[in-house]
Amino acid sequence: MTDFAVWAPHRDQVRVLVDGAAHPMSSDGAGWWHATVEDAGPGTAYAFLLDDDETPLPDPRSRWQPTGVHGASRVYDDSGFFWTDQSWTGRQLPGSVLYELHIGTFTPDGTFDAAIERLDHLVALGIDMVEVLPVNAVDGPRNWGYDGVGWYAVTENYGGPDAFKRFVDACHARGLGVVLDVVYNHLGPSGAYLDRFGPYFAGSNIWGPSVNLDGPHSEQVRRFVIDNALMWLRDFHVDGLRLDAVHALRDTRASHVLEQLSVEVEALSTHVGRPLSLIAESDLNDPRMITAREAGGYGLHGQWTDDIHHTLHTALTGEAQGYYADFAAAGLTGLAHVFTRAFLHEGTWSSFRQRNHGAAVDTRRIPGHRFLAYLQNHDQIGNRATGDRLTETLSPGLLACGAALVFGSPFTPMLFMGEEWGARTPWQFFSYFPDPALRDAVREGRTAEFADHGWGEDVAVPDPNAESTFLDSKLDWDEAASEPHATLLKVHRELIALRKAWPELSDPWLDEVEVDVDEAVRTVVLHRGRLRVACNLGGDAVTIALGTPVARILLASEPVEGEADALSLPPESFAIVQLS
Repeated sequence: MTDFAVWAPHRDQVRVLVDGAAHPMSSDGAGWWHATVEDAGPGTAYAFLLDDDETPLPDPRSRWQPTGVHGASRVYDDSGFFWTDQSWTGRQLPGSVLYELHIGTFTPDGTFDAAIERLDHLVALGIDMVEVLPVNAVDGPRNWGYDGVGWYAVTENYGGPDAFKRFVDACHARGLGVVLDVVYNHLGPSGAYLDRFGPYFAGSNIWGPSVNLDGPHSEQVRRFVIDNALMWLRDFHVDGLRLDAVHALRDTRASHVLEQLSVEVEALSTHVGRPLSLIAESDLNDPRMITAREAGGYGLHGQWTDDIHHTLHTALTGEAQGYYADFAAAGLTGLAHVFTRAFLHEGTWSSFRQRNHGAAVDTRRIPGHRFLAYLQNHDQIGNRATGDRLTETLSPGLLACGAALVFGSPFTPMLFMGEEWGARTPWQFFSYFPDPALRDAVREGRTAEFADHGWGEDVAVPDPNAESTFLDSKLDWDEAASEPHATLLKVHRELIALRKAWPELSDPWLDEVEVDVDEAVRTVVLHRGRLRVACNLGGDAVTIALGTPVARILLASEPVEGEADALSLPPESFAIVQLS
């Protein structure tokens, strides 16, 4: 016996089609329709019929879509999976090191089970939390994950719901937390049937139809979003959610959906007895995102911080096109500002936006661990015309310097898969929709977007629909054993170990950080208590006066000399030292 329910407030009749037989559903007067069907156990195929339309539609809250997003839903029983993580107490975001990966390109097979076989590598690296790109059901065999339409179902491309649970269980067995990337700001362009059931949509944004969070009949739409978030945390034992592009969530209510989500996740965390983290991707530079609710904020635990990425990227590469322009103009002085303030744009002019942007962070009250710092991520690589990593631009020495600044910072550090050994495989934009017209639209749209960001017509943009674009983006794990990759991997392991061994390096208070820069010789020195993270980004050897004698060299990417209160650094190298 299975109870079926669906929200369809404007329909006069709803039937549930179970194994080919239609069963009438009764309305509760509040927009929900219900039916109980005998002999409809786990694995039973079902769909909904709306009014007199005989087109079967999948359940908007379907937990299992084994035949794709257009096919029948299947009854799924959460209790059928045997968990082994009963002793798991979770991982908090403060103090953690994150590792972002895409299941489809992390391994040659591109499945959850194949990813499990590589988890010991992450443990040896020193990772605390694995951040997984979206895994919900999407139309087609390959995708970044941001075109999902079956929000409650795990894509069969990676193995389906039980396989995802095996992955999470295996992570917990190794002491790794799992953060799942979820997309609530739009739905993908193929297989989104929500509008046939009710007023789920309200307008659109640059990616597709946006969700009705504040209009008429929006109460159940908000529940659709929040219940989905709670499902991943509760039923799939996920430890946190990365909320994609929250700046595209249109919500004019007095209590924003992000605050409501924060409240309900806090309640669930209290119930399950482990920390549950909410991390926003936000383009707003708005400290309210990560300000505690007691202080008038939304109460999220962290946010991706592109200002940190942009200032590091321009300092290391010299690129100045598009949104990099202001960061390049600010130079190393701007880097020093960001490493003590988190944002470059804090109510100041943004030439890219042609307006003032952002607000200042109260560094006395907001700790740095609420800002995620990274040299690379899926967006900053994949949204380049050819999907090229920094490995194609920078020397191993500068890659090591960039890593030293990230792991020596007061922020929460994150790596993108393969970055730890300087992977040379690109990570390009790829997708494949069955509809040829949609494939053409994706190809043309991406080319136009790259042109807007400064890549000219002479740049050959890989076809996002081509299987080769997807296959080229898969990691080459054999690289890690060869040079210079093996040395860079060793440097990353040692940096992470050092961060965990010395509390000065994980101290999150921004008002305790000082940064010395020299634009002429291109040096950066982070003051982290009694430690100094010194980087020479220039092409000549330099001697940096530290003001206090060097007691100990904790880690260096090249042979360095510490004499009295000075440190001699070769070109494109770093050293982390303890002062007397």
